[in-house]
Amino acid sequence: MAGHSKWANIQHRKGRQDAVRAKLFSKFSKEITVAAKMGDPDPDKNPRLRLAIKEAKAQSMPKDNIERAIKKAMGGDAEDYEEIRYEGYGPNGVAIIVEAMTDNRNRTASNVRSTFTKNGGNLGETGSVGFMFERKGEVTYPASVGDADTVLMAALEAGAEDVESGDEGHTIWCADTDLSEVATALEAALGESTSTKLVWKPTTTTEMDLESMQKLMKLIEALEDDDDVQRVTTNFEASDAVMEQL
Repeated sequence: MAGHSKWANIQHRKGRQDAVRAKLFSKFSKEITVAAKMGDPDPDKNPRLRLAIKEAKAQSMPKDNIERAIKKAMGGDAEDYEEIRYEGYGPNGVAIIVEAMTDNRNRTASNVRSTFTKNGGNLGETGSVGFMFERKGEVTYPASVGDADTVLMAALEAGAEDVESGDEGHTIWCADTDLSEVATALEAALGESTSTKLVWKPTTTTEMDLESMQKLMKLIEALEDDDDVQRVTTNFEASDAVMEQL
């Protein structure tokens, strides 16, 4: 199983998503507002906004919060956010991509750099680790939606590139530019997805032992606690034995 999927499972087991629900909703609101401000406030005419709303709903963000974020963009009083990507290394040389939205580039850069340094990481130059990832569309479904063959057929007909099926569910991959169309076709065939989003998919992974994983978790959590940071992606790989001990 890919590292980012394992990380999601760690967060779920720790109850971390519940503990930071308000912060999570704040990040979704920012993404929705920016998407609505950059394009059309109607999600049917704005693929980025549509995906942002879908992801927010998948995390049980209230409808009122979503509508408020869109109205903020339409009202013209939304802050001007700049999208920035930071790249660096964590414990054991694991690659890390940090995606941020900020109204103060200097503040965010300083905070991200400090967080890397304090937690055994090293912020690199743009492109220093990006070549180890591919930009992909990711759609996930629970195992209950159907068996591997059923999901594979639906995915291929929808225009997806690949499917990973296991006991915990199905992950469907597609080109980043095809995500909106693929997700819509999948929804017609399989129903509502668990998650639909653009991700950085690792093309190479770094094996982590227990000690390095514990350090990495601290670094990721510290980065995610920054209000300007939207997402953190790494290319870690860890054995089931290590994952069980976390």
